[in-house]
Amino acid sequence: MELRTRPYPFAWLGYAYATTVGFVWGALLSRGEIEKHGRLWVFRGMPSWAFGRGGSCVGACYLTDQNVTPAVLAHEEIHRQQWRTFGLAMPVLYWLSGRNPHTNVFEVNAGLEQGGYTTKKGTVS
Repeated sequence: MELRTRPYPFAWLGYAYATTVGFVWGALLSRGEIEKHGRLWVFRGMPSWAFGRGGSCVGACYLTDQNVTPAVLAHEEIHRQQWRTFGLAMPVLYWLSGRNPHTNVFEVNAGLEQGGYTTKKGTVS
């Protein structure tokens, strides 16, 4: 399934709200560096309970402990673009797409290998 690339009307409001929430959450809980990579804010040193899997993108904020490689950042940049396209519909649509990254259209679109979801054997890592 191809994802929409043209933003929903008023998606920018939800994107701005999610970015604000992610920024506050990251600023309060981050114990590492806070960096900007292009349009993506990266909050390192987050406690493991504060994000899902290896990290979570909320609006333009990537929350993680230390899962920061060029490939992961490229993957998370695509998630940032998805947030910009779908606004606050993003978490609902993501949830409806399922937890399995191999069948979740948002993870597939962002690149499974870049996101660290596959190993050389093709299994979920």
